[in-house]
Amino acid sequence: MKYTRESAETIAIHCLGWLLANDELTPVFLGATGAGEDDLRSGAGDPTFLAGVLDFVMMNDEWVVDFCTSAQLPTDAPMHARSMLPGGQQEHWT
Repeated sequence: MKYTRESAETIAIHCLGWLLANDELTPVFLGATGAGEDDLRSGAGDPTFLAGVLDFVMMNDEWVVDFCTSAQLPTDAPMHARSMLPGGQQEHWT
């Protein structure tokens, strides 16, 4: 699959929906990010916020597998999507 900014945002929005549907992870995400209800609404349209959603989920391999299984995506999809969003470009120091 070729990842674009648009497809990355779509994956991240699906990830946000998955995250918010998970009663155990939602409070962990809200506590870790300090996000509130209004932030969640506006964040769905903010590529930087969506990047943070992917960053959060990628902190735990089990979360990645669970999300990707539910979304029928390969397990490397969040990583590739994240690379297309703000701050996701890899730094090359050579």
